Amino acid sequence: MTEQYILSEIVDLAKRIKGLLHHKIVLIDGPMGAGKTTFIKALCNELEVKDTVSSPTFSLINEYITSSGKLIYHFDCYRIENSQEALDFGVEEYLDSGNLCLIEWSDKISDLIPKEIHQIKINPLSNGKRQLTFNTL
Repeated sequence: MTEQYILSEIVDLAKRIKGLLHHKIVLIDGPMGAGKTTFIKALCNELEVKDTVSSPTFSLINEYITSSGKLIYHFDCYRIENSQEALDFGVEEYLDSGNLCLIEWSDKISDLIPKEIHQIKINPLSNGKRQLTFNTL
């Protein structure tokens, strides 16, 4: 699925994506400033996260809880230099937890990502819109 959208349409898009999720690992990639965290905030709102959703750029991972008590992990791997750093903070335990994992800058840990995933790519367009591509692998 590939969609073009403006920021005001992100809630509807997140609602549609929520209905397509059946894997627990979701990679959200795009250039700096593409809207990855903004999309994750909208998706977490649709998933009824009770916590404040923010970028884990410096903490590397944020943990959120939904109104039904489910955990969601939000990774930002931008500052990670290699997979060993991710292993050092226990990334495998999070990925194997059975909880939803939303991962920004996943290329930094690509060799650790399981095979069954959803991939979302967000790219800003010159007309002020964003292009979102959703794939299930």
